[in-house]
Amino acid sequence: MISVGFVATRGAQLGVMLLIVSFLVYMLMGLMPGDPIDLMLAANPEAGPEDAARLRAIYGLDKPLLERYKNWLVAAMQGDFGHSRLYTRPVLEVLLPRMGTTFLLMSLSLILTLLIALPVGVYAARTPYGFADRVVNFFCFAGISLPPFWLALILMSIFAVWLGWLPAGGNGADGEAGFFDRLPHMILPVATLTLASIGGYIRYIRSAMMESLTANHIQTAYAKGCSDTQVVWKHALRTALIPVVTIVALDFGTFFSGALITETMFSWPGMGKLIYDSIMGNDFNLALVALLFSTFFVLAANFAADLLYMLLDPRVKMEAQET
Repeated sequence: MISVGFVATRGAQLGVMLLIVSFLVYMLMGLMPGDPIDLMLAANPEAGPEDAARLRAIYGLDKPLLERYKNWLVAAMQGDFGHSRLYTRPVLEVLLPRMGTTFLLMSLSLILTLLIALPVGVYAARTPYGFADRVVNFFCFAGISLPPFWLALILMSIFAVWLGWLPAGGNGADGEAGFFDRLPHMILPVATLTLASIGGYIRYIRSAMMESLTANHIQTAYAKGCSDTQVVWKHALRTALIPVVTIVALDFGTFFSGALITETMFSWPGMGKLIYDSIMGNDFNLALVALLFSTFFVLAANFAADLLYMLLDPRVKMEAQET
């Protein structure tokens, strides 16, 4: 059983970390040159200094930076994250749909990556330094070395431009289409994300499995008469998944921050592109909340990884209960 003290401690740590990140990001954005008022005035040449002072007073930008952060924090704790200047809508109304499109894209990529990487990594670990292992390692290093933007351009040129089989970008009907309407638009970005990450996953699984297959409990399982399939997939893989869970948890946390390069290349309206557009457009409030949500999901994914450790390895459970 997981102790209440452990959950409470990790929850408190998560809250403190979010508070620190929000303070640092708010301070950094507040110290950046220019503000939304400057952009509003640039679009209206007839506006004068009095108009600038009045607008800054309306938006609270005439107050000291620390006081502005305190006011923002109090409102955020009450569920009011403010409005987006670029979209003229509440921040959450802009953020949540983008978060859903990013999660859809990256979850499909992760599932496809694991479905390929697990059997290939296990097979490579069972035949180390052989011909098949060398071929797998060659393709892994090739995949790791390919820049995502170059891979996206190649896939787009072949399947969208030359062959015309798939759309080059977007997500279908401005995001209002169903899953199957979006599917053709997802194939190229999902393939890009999968090909860019699958090599690393195979290497992690291969390394963890090779170490796990030499452990004492594996020799004991063979001595008890377990079949090779049982030893590999039931005993060795369970131990090997512990370090892999860390990598998956970190990647899961990035689901909601998006893949900036891939989303930009394929015009996929996700979190990565949203954060980029909000920073370039001086929509600091939207950028701040988007970065905070991304930080929260990264920390939550790490907490979930700790819980999975306890399920995969009883020794971790015992240590957690003792502390």
